Amino acid sequence: MPSAPGSQPPPPPTDLEVLADLQADVLGALVHVDPETPVPWCGRWRVRHLVVHLARVHHWAAAQAARTREVPLGRGPFDPTQLYASCAAELRETLAALDPDARAATLLDDGVPREQQRGTVAFWHRRQKLETLVHLWDLRTAGGLPSDVGHLGREEQWWDVVLEVAEVMHPRQVRLARVAAPPVLVTLRRPDGEGVALDGGVPSATGLPRLEVVGSARELGLLVWGRSGVAAGDAGTPGLDPYEVRGDGVDDAAARSLLADLLRAGLTP
Repeated sequence: MPSAPGSQPPPPPTDLEVLADLQADVLGALVHVDPETPVPWCGRWRVRHLVVHLARVHHWAAAQAARTREVPLGRGPFDPTQLYASCAAELRETLAALDPDARAATLLDDGVPREQQRGTVAFWHRRQKLETLVHLWDLRTAGGLPSDVGHLGREEQWWDVVLEVAEVMHPRQVRLARVAAPPVLVTLRRPDGEGVALDGGVPSATGLPRLEVVGSARELGLLVWGRSGVAAGDAGTPGLDPYEVRGDGVDDAAARSLLADLLRAGLTP
């Protein structure tokens, strides 16, 4: 319902509230999707592998947030729905019980001594929200369900996906030497003009080609996570046609080739 005249609009949901909604949506989708359904943009995974993976990530993240030793879940076999429900509740309850500003082990602090870690519990509110958002898209899309419902249809959530890859995930890949520093300076830009640099956290170097990729927040979020465009390999998804790629100092064909190379190298784990 619209707000009454003169009243303040309700505050946006917190990351923890969105996470709870997304977890409920995962469980709801599992009722309608065969666990043996392939998820082609996730290699050889089927839906059951995807769900067990997300459950394991929730379980691991709960231990990271609480700075406790993770209790191994074992190798299975598991009932994917039961395992996911259990691990989702564990994560949600763990995060709710902790001060968001308390110190936590996070992806910002690889190899940093515990006393020097700068990450907080709030990191995991956002990280697990976005992990669940992308994998809910995987689940619903693989199962032939609408993939633009609820939080999946909200541009602000997908723009947060883009920001996290640009500011956290890709720089971490470069920092851990999993990928080389990007040979091109890329700006990801929404149609409204808001943009973010995809530079791997490396100070801008002179002389590198520059290009700009324009698309909706959802399109860009799927692109940086390898769910569309050239990064999706042979999954049957389109190439870079949905995206406007502009080169600065290079023609459009060269710009697309440079972008394709960067995406294939991997922006995320």
